[in-house]
Amino acid sequence: MKNSFIGFTASALLFAGAGVSGELTYTPINPSFGGAPLNSSHLLSTANAQRDATARDAVSSSTTGTGTTSPTGTTNADLFVRQLEGRLLSALAGQVTEAIFGSNPSDQGTVTFGTTEVTFERTVDSISLTIVDSLDGTVTEIVVPQLITGS
Repeated sequence: MKNSFIGFTASALLFAGAGVSGELTYTPINPSFGGAPLNSSHLLSTANAQRDATARDAVSSSTTGTGTTSPTGTTNADLFVRQLEGRLLSALAGQVTEAIFGSNPSDQGTVTFGTTEVTFERTVDSISLTIVDSLDGTVTEIVVPQLITGS
């Protein structure tokens, strides 16, 4: 009996290791990527069930026209003012950059734009910028390392 148990165990281990294997292939599920076309309605209904809001919902909650609110809650006038401020501040940044690195660079100076004053000072290894907004009193200091090349 003991010999038959050992023989059975040995044959079971021998056949357990001999399995049939084949090449693994990837089959996409989504029909957009080559999957079965019958999956499309299921995938679409699952996606719609998971989606909280749609672009159509956002448009229907806002109105259109002058001075009306956008989906983010800001008015068209607010958006225009933000874009205008961005362009004006970009022009200010261009003036500061020209004063520091332009054709006639200065070691120090001040550029004033409305309530914003930008003071810069060039040292041997860095450029120090101080931005002061006199309207709310905020002060921002930026120190930029200066590229030094051997010539």
